Amino acid sequence: MARPIVAVVGRPNVGKSTFFNKMAGRRVSIVDDMPGVTRDRIYTDVEWCGRRFTLVDTGGLELKSDDSMWRHIKRQAELAMDLAEVILFFTDGKAGVTPGDHDIADMLRHTRKPVVLAVNKVDGPDSSAIYDFYELDMGDPVPVSAEQSLGLGDLLDEIVSKLSPDEETADDDEALKIAVVGKPNSGKSSLVNRLLGYERVIVSPVAGTTRDAVDTPFEYEGRKYILIDTAGIRKKSKVGEDVEYYSVVRSISAIRRADVVLVMVDAAEGFTEQDVKIAALAHEAGKPGIIVMNKWDAVEKDDATVNRMTARLKEDLKFMDYFRVLYISALNGQRVKNILPAVREVYEHTSLRVSTGVLNDVVGDAVTVNPPPTHNGRRLKILYCTEVSVCPPSFVIFVNDPALMHFSYKRYLENSLRKAFDFSGTPIRITVRAKNEGDIPKK
Repeated sequence: MARPIVAVVGRPNVGKSTFFNKMAGRRVSIVDDMPGVTRDRIYTDVEWCGRRFTLVDTGGLELKSDDSMWRHIKRQAELAMDLAEVILFFTDGKAGVTPGDHDIADMLRHTRKPVVLAVNKVDGPDSSAIYDFYELDMGDPVPVSAEQSLGLGDLLDEIVSKLSPDEETADDDEALKIAVVGKPNSGKSSLVNRLLGYERVIVSPVAGTTRDAVDTPFEYEGRKYILIDTAGIRKKSKVGEDVEYYSVVRSISAIRRADVVLVMVDAAEGFTEQDVKIAALAHEAGKPGIIVMNKWDAVEKDDATVNRMTARLKEDLKFMDYFRVLYISALNGQRVKNILPAVREVYEHTSLRVSTGVLNDVVGDAVTVNPPPTHNGRRLKILYCTEVSVCPPSFVIFVNDPALMHFSYKRYLENSLRKAFDFSGTPIRITVRAKNEGDIPKK
């Protein structure tokens, strides 16, 4: 199920991006005193009291301005609010209520969405300044200081209280969800139509035809699937239409709620930097990924073409060297029949559970063959390993001191796990903890 979206809106320089960075745990949005620094939406996942949602940072709103930049920012914010389940309205407690705040409040009332009113820059115990904000008629103001992290828990409580209950149907639980992502005009819709056997989505040579994510349930050989066809993901510098931002959000959301991701590549054009970035979205989301080299029939080939292309992929995708690759033509159906078996196979790999005893035997053998190096006279000791979750397979290694775990040795252990168990097509996660960090899971 897709995570609900919470859009953060308000005038320029009221502290939206500072709040966003606190939630993200790192400096994601650019924070500057100059109005209009945040022009495009930026996203991060937040978890509070067991509820997960996606926070959307937007540019500051100057609704009365005729400047083209401010009109563009307004349009982006409107798209974010259209997609959001809850809207977080940020104001400036030091500046007080301004005409710009009233303009935004009037706009928010027309959305008919739940609104949480945050009064930022309330740095001390005296919060009497918030009472003026009742005149906005946006409910009870919540005093916060994003800079000093004051009142953020109360604000998150208020946001979570307005989110709808978690719901997911049994059909969604049973069906394997496949997201088809890639650059515009890479053949995503053609592949969906070929897999389904009929015209479900519009196929056009004009880049950018698909504007939204389209879910199509179907059955194949007694198994349920949901195909999610998405809009093409372009470079930011080439995103000229406001609606394209909306499409990109839908594509990213599709990756997050999918079980398996098909990264469509136009083989005739070659594997580009943007294709690498799209594949990285699936990797970062922890989703098994299959690189689908489409339009392979249009590529001039010799007996070494596949090997050269695969070698190029391995070089460009070093960060996800577990990937699977298929060479197809969605237009004429060449090797399309191999896609669903590959999808099912990589899903089985990402769902693989390894017994604790077998897992520790593999890790023990790896340590025996290549003992951990010493650091300042101290040697890392691998005490215990267990798999804590699947999709993707996630492991916790208990050691005497996590600071002694060098990234290269951690990668060695990951490679040892991959040699022992078939995790092809899926990322795996390894976390290192000291033995006294919580209870060691039972066998």
